[in-house]
Amino acid sequence: MKAVGIVVEYNPFHNGHLYHVQQTRKKTSADCVIAVISSSFTQRGEPAIVPKWERARMALAGGVDLVVELPYSFAVQTAERFAHGAVSILDALFCEQLCFGSEHGSIEPFIKTAQLLIYKKEQHNEKVKQYVRQGINYAKAYALALHDIGHDTLDVSQPNNILGLHYVKAIIEQRSNIKPETIQRIVAHYHDETLPANDDIASATSIRRFLQSDHDDVARYVPHTTYDTLQTYRHTYMTWHDWEKYFPLLKYRLLTMNVDDIQQIAEVEEGIEYRLKKAIIHATSFHDFLSVVKTKRYTWTRLQRICTHILTNVTKKEMEKAHENKGATYVRPLAMNETGRAYLQAVKKQMALPLVTSVKQMRHDAIYHIEKKATQAYVSILPEPLWTEALQREYKTPPLR
Repeated sequence: MKAVGIVVEYNPFHNGHLYHVQQTRKKTSADCVIAVISSSFTQRGEPAIVPKWERARMALAGGVDLVVELPYSFAVQTAERFAHGAVSILDALFCEQLCFGSEHGSIEPFIKTAQLLIYKKEQHNEKVKQYVRQGINYAKAYALALHDIGHDTLDVSQPNNILGLHYVKAIIEQRSNIKPETIQRIVAHYHDETLPANDDIASATSIRRFLQSDHDDVARYVPHTTYDTLQTYRHTYMTWHDWEKYFPLLKYRLLTMNVDDIQQIAEVEEGIEYRLKKAIIHATSFHDFLSVVKTKRYTWTRLQRICTHILTNVTKKEMEKAHENKGATYVRPLAMNETGRAYLQAVKKQMALPLVTSVKQMRHDAIYHIEKKATQAYVSILPEPLWTEALQREYKTPPLR
């Protein structure tokens, strides 16, 4: 069986994602589509609107054959580490191809740019440091440095382009046999915040904003299975997961931590802990809090990731330990159909990483140690007994069929 991998968040799964799955299968002629999905929190440092189990269910209904978890240690990270973790999992699963959506739509510029970055790594890193010292945020510094070393074929200011670039770079650096492919995004842009009036493809950002404003009429923009799953979750747990729900917990954490404690948290550096401590005293919402802390150097996304690490109490030392192996240490299936099950049966004995279906198998794993903390933080906004019930799902739920 031929497998193709995709790296996703499905926050939530919408018609654009459905198009990507369909085009991926068509373009690669794969027998099995494998999705690596972020767990409780996303790459931009946001709580996923519904848990990974619901999003895995959406993926199966949308045509994915096998859904596996991208642990927090990779999911809530820079694009480089996010891609590195995802590629290591897909490589362990013997995927022949990785197909990502991009604003560019052609794979050649990604390959050329990735090769340039690897060949001129030290020169690029030094350029990035120079721009950061000038007060320029990392994302813009990265793009400027890339231009300085001779790149002019790929727009790395676009979020899916930058992720795609790092997927290709990770494939080369890991000496993987995976062949990268890309499909051009259609209609909606990644950061669009309003639902389109004349189309049925909207960004996940706009869908989340609409849902979080107590509207639920998004049926036009998502498959009916996604809509049903969202409605069932809201009816059962009486909430969506978004930062404002977690803000009281974040505020409590910051108010009771001293500056030295905050300095130990992953991604906290360059004195940002003082700005966080000063701003939290007067902040009445997460949005207002980040608006005060944000600067040109500290982007909204970077600050959200820091806040997520504070909320989950993930330290630099824990994160360093989780990345000692330079990649994933296990493969955890969340959901599969019969095709996905048959594929796993065919490859599991040859896999270099253990295939785990019970958290007991991972109790001493550094990556799962962080994943467990993330799950505990994620379910903490729920009222009892739903809180405890949701927490038990992490320990007792087998892969969905």
